[in-house]
Amino acid sequence: MHSVLRLIRTKFKLYWPLTKSLQTGLLLSTGLAGYMSARCPVMHWYHFLGLGVSLYLAIAGSTIINMWYDRDIDAVMNRTHHRPLADRRVTPTEAVRLGLVLSVLGVGLAVAMNPLYGLIVFAGLFFDVVVYTLWLKRRTAWSIVWGGIAGGMPILAGRAYGLGQIDGIGVLLTLAVLFWIPTHILTFSMRYHTDYQAAKIPTFPSTYGFPATRFTIALSSVIAALSIGTAGILIGMQWGFIRLLVVLSIGLFLLAVASVFRPTERINFGLFKYASLYMLAAMILLSI
Repeated sequence: MHSVLRLIRTKFKLYWPLTKSLQTGLLLSTGLAGYMSARCPVMHWYHFLGLGVSLYLAIAGSTIINMWYDRDIDAVMNRTHHRPLADRRVTPTEAVRLGLVLSVLGVGLAVAMNPLYGLIVFAGLFFDVVVYTLWLKRRTAWSIVWGGIAGGMPILAGRAYGLGQIDGIGVLLTLAVLFWIPTHILTFSMRYHTDYQAAKIPTFPSTYGFPATRFTIALSSVIAALSIGTAGILIGMQWGFIRLLVVLSIGLFLLAVASVFRPTERINFGLFKYASLYMLAAMILLSI
């Protein structure tokens, strides 16, 4: 019995990093917020639990499949060469099986809960794995647009599950995440520019230069903030929360502007961290 438990703990420690828990958790929070924007307070806890479980399985599964496919890239990048697949602590067969099982379970549960909800969850997985990772990531810097669409699917799925249909507010929330993702990814690609060059992955900094990348970040930050703010007003968010969201949005905008006109490594990485905290805070405000 002890040996079995020890094996489970060992495998869990190896598999857990494959899910990119912080990224998965942030995307999961957008899906839960999307649901609560339509159904708050939550009246049926089992619906909420099913939403959380199905989204987590689908997001974690697609993330593992992506990491399985990108293991050769991870092995040559200083930032990622220590990942379990890159350093061969987990075999490719183990990883792809785990990713497929989690993905099938997540999408299957979503379809069983609601066909429309399941379709959106599947669309997110398809855009993330097939369109973004397998097809475009190694070919064009514009792959982040499709990665952004995939990132926007959880919040659309959550709201659609709460309403039983797709509405304009759900589309606005999806756009907010879509335009937030360049702020997150492009600041990251500037910080680890040499890593992406070593892996021969086309990025905005390598394709269009750092100044154009910083301008893109600033513009996408403004659009993301306007989309979230507009959605919040249409949902009927209390003015106290809207004012707080405005303050947070101003902070995001100022950091983005500073990265354009006074670029430094500190400001760039600060914008990367703040963008994640901003999205998490925005999701909490939309939920309550």
